[in-house]
Amino acid sequence: MATQPDQTQTQPLEREALLQQARERAGLTDFGDLWFLEPMDHFIVASNREGRLTPVGREGTVEVIVKGLVSRLRMVEDIKRHPEILDEQVDVAGIILGLPRTGSTIFQRLLASAPGMTGLRWFEAQNIAPFPGEERGNPVERRAYAQAMIDGWLQLSPELASIHPLEPDAPDEEILVLGQMFVSTMIEGMNYVPSFTRWLNTYDQSKGHEDLKTILKYLQWQDPSRKGRKWILKSPSNLPYTEVAAKAFPDALLIMTHRDPLQTVPSYVSMQAALYKLSATLTDREVGEFWFPRLVEWMRMFEAARERIGEDRFIDIDYREVGKEPMAQAERVLTRMGIPVDAQLEEVLAEFLAGNKREQRPMHDYSLERFGLDEEAIKREFAAYRERYIL
Repeated sequence: MATQPDQTQTQPLEREALLQQARERAGLTDFGDLWFLEPMDHFIVASNREGRLTPVGREGTVEVIVKGLVSRLRMVEDIKRHPEILDEQVDVAGIILGLPRTGSTIFQRLLASAPGMTGLRWFEAQNIAPFPGEERGNPVERRAYAQAMIDGWLQLSPELASIHPLEPDAPDEEILVLGQMFVSTMIEGMNYVPSFTRWLNTYDQSKGHEDLKTILKYLQWQDPSRKGRKWILKSPSNLPYTEVAAKAFPDALLIMTHRDPLQTVPSYVSMQAALYKLSATLTDREVGEFWFPRLVEWMRMFEAARERIGEDRFIDIDYREVGKEPMAQAERVLTRMGIPVDAQLEEVLAEFLAGNKREQRPMHDYSLERFGLDEEAIKREFAAYRERYIL
């Protein structure tokens, strides 16, 4: 695919300039283990060469990188001052997987609402470290930062309001954190970097998940009310790298959400088109040309990984069943994770569901034709998946 000439309007990203900007903002210099520089360099090369960043997109990309580096600097400093952070016992009880657009967001939030459960909140994923002067357990400034981010996104891409519920305090995806270390599919979800994607397929991402374990301890230490609770993680974008997450959290139940790719593929490509509008100049058909084969690749990688991991780690959740009996599906999973099903649980889940109806957001409108997608091609490429889980 040809590089667009307007790419030259933006100044190239430079590793040292980004690191220095983070040092100056944080007033700190110790990033800890520098393993992340290798994937960072690969991302920068890909972004400069093929990212087609708009000036606004470059500014946003710089901010994402710098705030992630600042968080790392602050966390390293906090651990030096409070070594007890590393003594926190974090129990990751479940990880939700599945193709994107399979209802995983609402299902994670439903599970996280249960007594004894917790999840990574969106505002925390944007800034894992407290801001200077922040009162422990009262992250007012980080919540405000997250809300300002959401407002900015919706101004540039209003259709996101109908695609994904964006709320500062709601549980969200750990790949938002891993992406700040340049080792998650968040990178390809927010920036158009096909060559980085190919490289990431070959890279050992385990150090990112080792750091994620430390980050969860750090977040639990910041909010003592989480002690003793079980964490529910979620990211459909973990799908191609399931084994990395499964090995990092060997006691976690792997929860796979299912929905017909005839709906999920165009829905997700539509979401990606909305996200790319925040940073780059791509046509809808170009987004479809990249993401349809990429989703097929994700599924192929997952299917092979699931066979190696073993069926005993998995539980399957059908999108249609969640729509009909959300409480029953949640209780299936919570029981497997050791959360007792009682009147209190049912009351809490019912309260959550009453306040989180899909019709409270505008409808998400998408079509195959808009993105150059073909129904028969989707049926062909996902035939084995549809036969096993959908049909």
